[in-house]
Amino acid sequence: MLQSHSAATTDVAVRGRRRSLALGLLAVWGPGLIVMLADTDAGCLITAAQSGAQWGYSMILPQIVLIPILFMAQEITVRLGIVTGKGHGVLIREHFGLGWGMVSAGTLLVSAVGALLTELAGVAGVGELFGVSRWITVPVVTVLMLSLAFTGSYRRVEKIGIAVGLAELAFIPAMIMAHPHLGDVTRGLGTLPLGQHSYVYLLAANVGAVVMPWMIFYQQSAVVQKGLKPSALKAERRDTAVGSIVTQGIMIVVIVAFAATVFKANRSAPLNTVGQLVGGLQSAIGSVDARVLVGAAILGGALVAAIVVSLAGSWGLAEVLGWKHSLNDRLNRRNYKFYAVYALAHVAGAAIVLASLDLVNLAVDVEVMNALLLPIVLGFLLLLERKALPPEHRMRGLYRGIVTTLCLIVMGFGLYMVPSTLGL
Repeated sequence: MLQSHSAATTDVAVRGRRRSLALGLLAVWGPGLIVMLADTDAGCLITAAQSGAQWGYSMILPQIVLIPILFMAQEITVRLGIVTGKGHGVLIREHFGLGWGMVSAGTLLVSAVGALLTELAGVAGVGELFGVSRWITVPVVTVLMLSLAFTGSYRRVEKIGIAVGLAELAFIPAMIMAHPHLGDVTRGLGTLPLGQHSYVYLLAANVGAVVMPWMIFYQQSAVVQKGLKPSALKAERRDTAVGSIVTQGIMIVVIVAFAATVFKANRSAPLNTVGQLVGGLQSAIGSVDARVLVGAAILGGALVAAIVVSLAGSWGLAEVLGWKHSLNDRLNRRNYKFYAVYALAHVAGAAIVLASLDLVNLAVDVEVMNALLLPIVLGFLLLLERKALPPEHRMRGLYRGIVTTLCLIVMGFGLYMVPSTLGL
């Protein structure tokens, strides 16, 4: 009897420790996962579809190479936010002055506004798949986004964003149903046609789709909003690592799905609307399945990204200008400027999208623009890592060398793309 009671007590204790561990992870995890799900937004999914349709499996290897670069860049933002307790804009203003702070805020706003337009255009495109006018879907989503931010709880926003963003996984069954050939995938991994301008342009779009200004601002502000302490660093790094693998995995899934269908059957097929993206897959997986799976994935990516990019832009501007900007505080006289910027971004974005846009071309162009902004974004990130962090939290030795080298390569790639993008 005593042994039975002891065993039961031990079992309860073990379950209690497991429950405490799970709750502890949930308290810390979130910023990395939501920002990575937002990274695979409507624009990125469309860029991946274009990559697979035009160049087959040859764009898979760059996606794999970009995983550690994505993690390393976002891991720096995690340390900056948790150790200093300050957002990215605040640190730039403090260490480089208001002028450079405004430069960083301008870079952020250009990236965030461009991304928000693609998200709302993605929502409009998904609605039209099912016969719902953009004059209904875009205003409804705009109202929902505004209502969500005004709830006075960052954690609630984060949970809803992650739940919605997981709809991107709908591309997995679409890829399986497309029946990609393993041999073709293997050969594609060894193919890099860097001598082709259109390939390099799409490659730039994919690089720009990985590390974006609004991601850095968002994740750093998010860990501050959650009040995470240095003891949470390891857990938040794991959160970021898992998110990096998930987001790049989704990009690869989309590339494979379109390489196995459009690239194989009709690579010249137009992909200028969400409907045409569905059309590219429907011959392989069926019309209904294509609409449901593609629609769910793009809608999920668009909604989670709309939350993240608009918050990142509002947070970043508020940080640089010294405005109150906590999402945990309801609208009041001290923080109305922050909420006004957030609301204005959504209303203006909705108005522009309702004027009708070419979603696919806009999406690719926005991602290329992000690649051009990378020298500024990663430059500030590396400088802040040296200036804002105490010595015990800075990168060391070989790891520092690897991170700096990879960031410089990506920055150089962004600079390399400037002449060709401007047609020089």
